[in-house]
Amino acid sequence: MRIVVDIPGQYLDLVGADGSRIRRYPVSTALNGPGERNGSGCTPSGRHVIRARIGAGQPACTVFKGRRPTGEQWSEALARAQPARDWILSRILWLSGLEPGRNRLGDCDSMRRYIYIHGTPDTEPMGVPRSHGCIRMRIADVVELFDLVDAGTPVDIRA
Repeated sequence: MRIVVDIPGQYLDLVGADGSRIRRYPVSTALNGPGERNGSGCTPSGRHVIRARIGAGQPACTVFKGRRPTGEQWSEALARAQPARDWILSRILWLSGLEPGRNRLGDCDSMRRYIYIHGTPDTEPMGVPRSHGCIRMRIADVVELFDLVDAGTPVDIRA
């Protein structure tokens, strides 16, 4: 299996070994568009791999900070109390680039930039670039995807 993220189309496909599409999910990538540089707020393109899977067994609306559960469960009341917070919810698939000089090592390293596929509140729009660089998904979608992939799964992000 592999994952293909299409930045222009704002979708993520889970693709089988035979090349057939198993699932398609709407996503939200970076408001600043594609790009690899640290601090750019862009979604990196190119070949990646899932380096770590974080959040197995956690409740669906678990809030994460620094890749650790905070003990909070996302709710509209919590969101109203913290309107500027960038919510990382439910599950995290931490990506590592595979192309030195493009998305690995130096000032363009996707893993050091903390680029994830992660859940976001269902109140956030999908199909529209809005993130700070990560690939955001609806809560149920990221939980389903998380259960279908392993660490080491290839991820191709297309700009």
